[in-house]
Amino acid sequence: MKGAIAAVAEVGNIVKTYGNRSVVNDISFSVSLGEIFGLIGPNGAGKTTTIRMMMDIVKPDSGEIRILGEKLDEDTKDKIGYLPEERGLYKKLTVTETLNYLSALKGRQPDNIRTEELLKRVGMLLHKKKKIEELSRGMGQLIQFLATIIHDPQLVILDEPFAGLDPVNTELLKEIILELRGQGKSIIFSTHQMNQVEELCDRILMINHGRSVLYGKLVDIKNKYRNNSVLVDAEGELGELDSVVNIQKIGKYTELFLDDRTPPQKVLEQIINKGIVVNRFEVTTPSLNQIFIRVAGESSE
Repeated sequence: MKGAIAAVAEVGNIVKTYGNRSVVNDISFSVSLGEIFGLIGPNGAGKTTTIRMMMDIVKPDSGEIRILGEKLDEDTKDKIGYLPEERGLYKKLTVTETLNYLSALKGRQPDNIRTEELLKRVGMLLHKKKKIEELSRGMGQLIQFLATIIHDPQLVILDEPFAGLDPVNTELLKEIILELRGQGKSIIFSTHQMNQVEELCDRILMINHGRSVLYGKLVDIKNKYRNNSVLVDAEGELGELDSVVNIQKIGKYTELFLDDRTPPQKVLEQIINKGIVVNRFEVTTPSLNQIFIRVAGESSE
């Protein structure tokens, strides 16, 4: 492959229909180098079908998919690491045998040093000779994740990677995902857990009923859906303030809802001019979960 890659993954106008049911309808997005990209949406929205088309497990009815600047072929697939939502490992193989075998399937010679380094990273080195069937569910999840990255892929696709993990191992996987991004890897991350998306992702695509309903940088999306309100922690009564259309108490904080014409700075100036001491003044933005619920509801109507 010659020249610089514009995007690690490019999905253009893909469509997939089963019978009379449109599962994916004209979806387009791109994933940049060294980016964590969130693919979100309600159950049955079309996320997993989109991922399966990217992996060439199912074929799109129309549209185009390019990975690392090329159409999918066997060599390109070997540069992808895929953690499916439906987990599955060979139960009779040991942990080491599993990782070496799956690495070899991706065209990489088994490397016991890399295998042991990864096992040590997730606290599983002492279990390397155990059979998969002897592991707990959480331990099996960690091995499945390592199997996804054992061959050092350039693109990592994770479908519900934290399902079944305890909080400690969830944090461990998040650390490794951030490390992968730091190495220049690109990660596509599909989950229902909006707090994880908010914490990890640079950009997102939200799908509902097979259609794209939200796409872009997370910070831009949150700014777009903010309520034009501010949280204030002040010593004393605020009294009447120009351009404030509603006031709500939230514990020790007061949330001031502003009219569409007034910037937050103008309200802060009014409060300070009254001689009131302000301990905290913060422009509020909705959580991704709140945006998710709002957009999913709007697109379903």
